[in-house]
Amino acid sequence: MIDAPYHILGKDRPGRWLVTCDHATNRVPETVNGGTLGLSDADMERHIAYDVGAAGVTRELARLLNSPAVLSDFSRLVIDPNRGEDDPTLLMKIYDGTIIPGNRHADAVEIEHRLAAYYRPYHAALSEMCERRDDVVIVSVHSFTPALNGHGMRPWQVGILYAHDNRLARPLIARLNEEADLCVGDNEPYAGHLPGDAIDKHALAHNRPNALIELRNDLIKSDDAQKAWAARLAPMLEHALSAAQI
Repeated sequence: MIDAPYHILGKDRPGRWLVTCDHATNRVPETVNGGTLGLSDADMERHIAYDVGAAGVTRELARLLNSPAVLSDFSRLVIDPNRGEDDPTLLMKIYDGTIIPGNRHADAVEIEHRLAAYYRPYHAALSEMCERRDDVVIVSVHSFTPALNGHGMRPWQVGILYAHDNRLARPLIARLNEEADLCVGDNEPYAGHLPGDAIDKHALAHNRPNALIELRNDLIKSDDAQKAWAARLAPMLEHALSAAQI
Protein backbone atom coordinates (compact mmCIF):
# COMPACT_ATOMS: atom_id res chain seq x y z
CA MET A 1 0.00 0.00 0.00
CA ILE A 2 1.48 3.33 -1.06
CA ASP A 3 1.63 5.89 1.73
CA ALA A 4 0.10 3.32 4.07
CA PRO A 5 -1.52 4.89 7.15
CA TYR A 6 -0.85 1.88 9.39
CA HIS A 7 1.19 -1.27 9.86
CA ILE A 8 -0.09 -4.63 11.11
CA LEU A 9 2.52 -6.86 12.72
CA GLY A 10 2.02 -10.54 13.45
CA LYS A 11 -1.43 -10.63 11.92
CA ASP A 12 -1.66 -14.41 12.26
CA ARG A 13 -0.29 -14.71 15.78
CA PRO A 14 -2.70 -16.74 17.90
CA GLY A 15 -2.76 -14.69 21.11
CA ARG A 16 -5.98 -12.99 22.16
CA TRP A 17 -4.35 -9.62 22.73
CA LEU A 18 -4.41 -6.78 20.24
CA VAL A 19 -1.63 -4.29 20.98
CA THR A 20 -2.21 -0.87 19.44
CA CYS A 21 -0.14 2.27 19.07
CA ASP A 22 -2.14 5.32 17.96
CA HIS A 23 0.81 7.74 17.97
CA ALA A 24 3.58 5.49 16.69
CA THR A 25 5.39 7.86 14.33
CA ASN A 26 6.14 11.46 13.45
CA ARG A 27 5.82 10.83 9.70
CA VAL A 28 4.06 13.43 7.57
CA PRO A 29 2.85 11.81 4.32
CA GLU A 30 3.67 13.44 1.00
CA THR A 31 -0.01 14.15 0.35
CA VAL A 32 -0.04 16.49 3.35
CA ASN A 33 1.69 19.76 2.40
CA GLY A 34 4.32 17.85 0.45
CA GLY A 35 5.41 15.91 3.51
CA THR A 36 6.00 18.82 5.88
CA LEU A 37 4.01 20.74 8.46
CA GLY A 38 6.54 23.57 8.53
CA LEU A 39 8.09 22.57 11.84
CA SER A 40 11.76 22.10 12.60
CA ASP A 41 13.27 18.64 12.90
CA ALA A 42 13.65 19.28 16.62
CA ASP A 43 9.93 20.01 17.00
CA MET A 44 9.03 16.90 15.00
CA GLU A 45 11.02 14.84 17.51
CA ARG A 46 8.91 16.15 20.38
CA HIS A 47 5.81 14.65 21.98
CA ILE A 48 3.68 17.05 19.97
CA ALA A 49 4.38 14.94 16.86
CA TYR A 50 4.23 11.39 18.27
CA ASP A 51 4.56 9.25 21.39
CA VAL A 52 8.30 8.86 21.76
CA GLY A 53 9.29 5.22 22.38
CA ALA A 54 5.78 3.81 22.22
CA ALA A 55 6.20 2.02 18.88
CA GLY A 56 9.21 0.02 20.07
CA VAL A 57 7.40 -1.05 23.22
CA THR A 58 4.35 -2.01 21.15
CA ARG A 59 6.31 -4.17 18.72
CA GLU A 60 8.14 -6.06 21.47
CA LEU A 61 5.09 -6.39 23.71
CA ALA A 62 3.05 -7.90 20.87
CA ARG A 63 5.87 -10.34 20.13
CA LEU A 64 6.10 -11.44 23.75
CA LEU A 65 2.33 -11.84 23.99
CA ASN A 66 2.36 -13.76 20.69
CA SER A 67 -0.37 -11.43 19.47
CA PRO A 68 -0.81 -8.94 16.63
CA ALA A 69 -0.14 -5.22 16.77
CA VAL A 70 -1.51 -2.29 14.79
CA LEU A 71 0.57 0.89 14.60
CA SER A 72 -0.34 4.17 12.95
CA ASP A 73 2.02 5.54 10.30
CA PHE A 74 1.21 9.24 10.37
CA SER A 75 1.94 11.94 12.90
CA ARG A 76 -0.71 12.95 15.40
CA LEU A 77 -0.24 16.45 13.93
CA VAL A 78 -1.51 15.22 10.56
CA ILE A 79 -4.72 14.15 12.26
CA ASP A 80 -5.09 12.51 15.65
CA PRO A 81 -6.42 8.93 15.46
CA ASN A 82 -7.05 8.96 19.21
CA ARG A 83 -9.79 11.58 18.92
CA GLY A 84 -13.38 11.45 17.74
CA GLU A 85 -14.12 12.96 14.35
CA ASP A 86 -16.03 15.77 16.03
CA ASP A 87 -13.35 16.47 18.65
CA PRO A 88 -11.97 20.04 18.46
CA THR A 89 -8.44 18.67 19.01
CA LEU A 90 -8.67 16.29 16.06
CA LEU A 91 -6.37 18.58 14.08
CA MET A 92 -4.17 20.76 16.23
CA LYS A 93 -3.15 24.25 15.07
CA ILE A 94 -1.19 24.96 18.26
CA TYR A 95 0.16 22.31 20.62
CA ASP A 96 2.12 22.75 23.84
CA GLY A 97 2.87 26.35 22.89
CA THR A 98 3.99 25.57 19.33
CA ILE A 99 2.09 26.82 16.27
CA ILE A 100 1.72 24.15 13.56
CA PRO A 101 2.20 26.11 10.30
CA GLY A 102 0.94 23.33 8.03
CA ASN A 103 -2.33 23.16 9.95
CA ARG A 104 -2.89 26.86 10.39
CA HIS A 105 -5.10 27.25 7.32
CA ALA A 106 -6.46 23.70 7.13
CA ASP A 107 -10.13 23.93 6.13
CA ALA A 108 -12.96 21.39 6.10
CA VAL A 109 -11.84 20.02 2.72
CA GLU A 110 -8.30 19.41 3.99
CA ILE A 111 -9.56 17.80 7.18
CA GLU A 112 -11.83 15.49 5.18
CA HIS A 113 -8.86 14.52 2.99
CA ARG A 114 -6.83 13.56 6.04
CA LEU A 115 -9.74 11.68 7.59
CA ALA A 116 -10.29 9.67 4.41
CA ALA A 117 -6.63 9.01 3.67
CA TYR A 118 -5.28 8.28 7.15
CA TYR A 119 -7.66 8.36 10.09
CA ARG A 120 -10.45 6.13 8.75
CA PRO A 121 -8.19 3.47 7.19
CA TYR A 122 -6.34 3.16 10.50
CA HIS A 123 -9.58 2.63 12.37
CA ALA A 124 -10.81 0.20 9.73
CA ALA A 125 -7.66 -1.84 10.32
CA LEU A 126 -8.27 -1.79 14.07
CA SER A 127 -11.86 -2.94 13.53
CA GLU A 128 -10.74 -5.77 11.28
CA MET A 129 -8.18 -7.00 13.78
CA CYS A 130 -10.61 -6.71 16.69
CA GLU A 131 -13.07 -8.93 14.86
CA ARG A 132 -10.58 -11.74 14.32
CA ARG A 133 -11.76 -13.45 17.51
CA ASP A 134 -14.63 -13.04 19.97
CA ASP A 135 -12.43 -12.79 23.08
CA VAL A 136 -9.96 -10.14 21.92
CA VAL A 137 -8.38 -7.94 24.61
CA ILE A 138 -7.09 -4.49 23.64
CA VAL A 139 -4.04 -2.89 25.18
CA SER A 140 -2.99 0.48 23.81
CA VAL A 141 0.55 1.81 24.32
CA HIS A 142 1.26 5.53 24.69
CA SER A 143 3.94 7.70 26.25
CA PHE A 144 3.92 10.98 28.12
CA THR A 145 6.41 13.73 28.85
CA PRO A 146 8.08 14.17 32.24
CA ALA A 147 6.48 17.65 32.36
CA LEU A 148 3.88 19.50 30.27
CA ASN A 149 3.24 23.17 29.59
CA GLY A 150 5.85 24.27 32.11
CA HIS A 151 4.18 22.52 35.04
CA GLY A 152 6.08 20.47 37.60
CA MET A 153 7.60 17.04 37.06
CA ARG A 154 5.20 14.16 36.80
CA PRO A 155 6.06 11.51 39.42
CA TRP A 156 4.73 8.45 37.59
CA GLN A 157 6.88 6.11 35.53
CA VAL A 158 3.79 4.36 34.20
CA GLY A 159 0.08 5.09 34.21
CA ILE A 160 -2.91 2.91 33.44
CA LEU A 161 -5.94 4.63 31.94
CA TYR A 162 -9.47 3.25 31.83
CA ALA A 163 -13.11 4.33 31.65
CA HIS A 164 -16.13 2.54 33.08
CA ASP A 165 -14.77 -0.86 32.03
CA ASN A 166 -11.90 -1.41 34.44
CA ARG A 167 -11.94 -5.21 34.43
CA LEU A 168 -8.37 -5.39 33.17
CA ALA A 169 -7.08 -2.07 34.45
CA ARG A 170 -7.76 -2.68 38.14
CA PRO A 171 -5.78 -5.94 38.47
CA LEU A 172 -3.05 -4.49 36.25
CA ILE A 173 -2.69 -1.45 38.50
CA ALA A 174 -2.66 -3.72 41.56
CA ARG A 175 0.12 -5.81 40.04
CA LEU A 176 2.17 -2.76 39.08
CA ASN A 177 1.79 -1.37 42.58
CA GLU A 178 3.59 -4.44 43.90
CA GLU A 179 6.77 -3.15 42.24
CA ALA A 180 8.68 -1.19 44.89
CA ASP A 181 10.50 1.00 42.37
CA LEU A 182 7.40 2.21 40.52
CA CYS A 183 5.09 5.16 41.03
CA VAL A 184 1.95 4.09 39.19
CA GLY A 185 -0.64 6.49 37.82
CA ASP A 186 -4.26 5.45 38.33
CA ASN A 187 -5.92 7.30 35.45
CA GLU A 188 -2.87 9.56 35.45
CA PRO A 189 -1.42 11.63 33.84
CA TYR A 190 -4.64 11.87 31.82
CA ALA A 191 -8.29 11.00 32.31
CA GLY A 192 -9.06 7.59 30.91
CA HIS A 193 -12.10 8.32 28.80
CA LEU A 194 -12.38 10.65 25.85
CA PRO A 195 -15.62 10.14 23.88
CA GLY A 196 -14.83 8.92 20.39
CA ASP A 197 -11.21 7.99 21.11
CA ALA A 198 -9.70 4.70 19.93
CA ILE A 199 -10.54 2.75 23.08
CA ASP A 200 -14.07 4.11 23.03
CA LYS A 201 -14.55 3.09 19.39
CA HIS A 202 -13.00 -0.36 19.51
CA ALA A 203 -13.26 -1.53 23.13
CA LEU A 204 -15.95 0.23 25.14
CA ALA A 205 -18.52 0.24 22.34
CA HIS A 206 -18.11 -3.54 21.97
CA ASN A 207 -17.60 -4.55 25.63
CA ARG A 208 -14.04 -5.65 24.93
CA PRO A 209 -11.64 -5.77 27.91
CA ASN A 210 -9.04 -3.06 27.60
CA ALA A 211 -6.35 -0.95 29.20
CA LEU A 212 -4.29 1.98 28.01
CA ILE A 213 -0.67 2.03 29.16
CA GLU A 214 1.14 5.37 29.46
CA LEU A 215 4.93 5.22 29.88
CA ARG A 216 7.06 8.25 30.71
CA ASN A 217 9.01 8.87 27.56
CA ASP A 218 12.39 9.60 29.14
CA LEU A 219 12.37 5.96 30.28
CA ILE A 220 11.82 4.43 26.83
CA LYS A 221 14.03 6.42 24.48
CA SER A 222 16.41 3.56 23.59
CA ASP A 223 15.68 0.23 21.94
CA ASP A 224 16.99 -1.60 25.00
CA ALA A 225 14.73 0.38 27.33
CA GLN A 226 11.71 -0.28 25.14
CA LYS A 227 12.41 -4.00 25.13
CA ALA A 228 13.00 -4.01 28.88
CA TRP A 229 9.67 -2.33 29.59
CA ALA A 230 7.86 -4.70 27.23
CA ALA A 231 9.48 -7.66 28.98
CA ARG A 232 8.36 -6.26 32.33
CA LEU A 233 4.81 -5.52 31.23
CA ALA A 234 4.02 -8.71 29.30
CA PRO A 235 3.80 -11.08 32.29
CA MET A 236 1.94 -8.41 34.29
CA LEU A 237 -0.67 -8.16 31.57
CA GLU A 238 -1.06 -11.94 31.47
CA HIS A 239 -1.35 -11.99 35.28
CA ALA A 240 -3.99 -9.23 35.21
CA LEU A 241 -5.99 -11.01 32.54
CA SER A 242 -5.92 -14.22 34.54
CA ALA A 243 -6.90 -12.39 37.74
CA ALA A 244 -9.77 -10.65 35.97
CA GLN A 245 -11.14 -14.01 34.76
CA ILE A 246 -12.31 -12.58 31.47
